[in-house]
Amino acid sequence: MTHIESRQNSTLRHLARLARDKKYRKTTGEMACEGEKLLAEAFASGARVKTVLLRKCGEPDSLLRELLLRAEEQGAALFSAEPHLFALASDVETPQNVIFSCEIPIFSGELPPVSTAMLLDGLQDPGNLGTVIRTAEAFGLDALVLCEGCVDPSSPKVLRATMGAIFRQPLYKLPLDAAAKSLRAQGLPLYAAALHTDSLPITSLDLSRCAVVIGSEGHGVRPETLGICDKSIIIPMAGRAESLNAGVAASLLIWEMQKARSRTS
Repeated sequence: MTHIESRQNSTLRHLARLARDKKYRKTTGEMACEGEKLLAEAFASGARVKTVLLRKCGEPDSLLRELLLRAEEQGAALFSAEPHLFALASDVETPQNVIFSCEIPIFSGELPPVSTAMLLDGLQDPGNLGTVIRTAEAFGLDALVLCEGCVDPSSPKVLRATMGAIFRQPLYKLPLDAAAKSLRAQGLPLYAAALHTDSLPITSLDLSRCAVVIGSEGHGVRPETLGICDKSIIIPMAGRAESLNAGVAASLLIWEMQKARSRTS
């Protein structure tokens, strides 16, 4: 393991840039992740870990030692740094004990045959996207599609919110028009989650085979997107809140889709 002693170290600068620069991530094909949890998930999924940086603060525990051994066996480059230098590679105020880089998962541009899908139309909040990815993986959503204007799924804030699901949930990136055309060819109705006077409560529809569009946090589903959807739907609420957080709404819809599919299987 190589010990880093300068803030100008190329590996330190590489990891720091991966954490902060979307274009750099795209150019290198790598993303930066932090923490033992994500490192364990990366190994479990078969992701190729390339660089591991350990925060020098006493002896690592047994889990971290095991992870470092796996990284070494895989051929990853191992480094350590004192806390003040380690912090330069992190994008949070209180860093964990390990930062690593790995190849960005391949986001396919073609949809396979599916029964349930969710299309994200301009979702911008990293925490919301991470929540949706985590929920989609937990409940077995067939396809999660990132359409125009979505936040970069390889950003550290998104990765933390997924709690490792980024390594397991297949993601698809393609324009909404193309996604809608592909899903329609498979016979799936396309619903928009939107607050409209003619929106139907989700309890009145069969969600076992469908695709649902979730819009941006500030503006919802775009008007042009509404125009290509079959219906607008809403989640019935008993309180006085006008709407739900986008991540919460998407999670509830994914759960309802899974329940409906279970009833028909």
